[in-house]
Amino acid sequence: MIQVGQKAPQFLLPANNGQTVGLETYLGKNVVLYFYPKDMTPGCTTQACDFRDKIADFSSLNTVIIGVSPDPVAKHEKFIEKYELPFLLLADIDHQVAEAYGVWKLKKNFGKEYMGIERSTFIINKEGTLVKEWRKVKVKDHVKEALLHIRDELE
Repeated sequence: MIQVGQKAPQFLLPANNGQTVGLETYLGKNVVLYFYPKDMTPGCTTQACDFRDKIADFSSLNTVIIGVSPDPVAKHEKFIEKYELPFLLLADIDHQVAEAYGVWKLKKNFGKEYMGIERSTFIINKEGTLVKEWRKVKVKDHVKEALLHIRDELE
């Protein structure tokens, strides 16, 4: 599993903008790569809107936000349109990238077990190195915490 201090696993995934996006596109910028379970669900919507509301702050710190879930691009497009999200969402349908980052996990909900995304955030610096990770993220105040980390540690 990826660890802080290592080069972030590279990937290419389809994005809501119709392009295939990879981390190497963002060398020279900090990247907040956040994995979330599902578009249009309460926690995921709150998290996406929190990132949306702080996008100017992240941008001022030379940082891009990228969301990743197993949802298809068409669902991402509806999510972005409904909540006016100003960042890319990537479709990791076969969960290979989630597995590379160690966030594809066995989950339990209402007594049922299934595989899915464990809400997690990774900060990747301008050189492509993983510098901070949060696993099992609680949505409340998380975006503010990520922003403060970038402000205090990377700028």
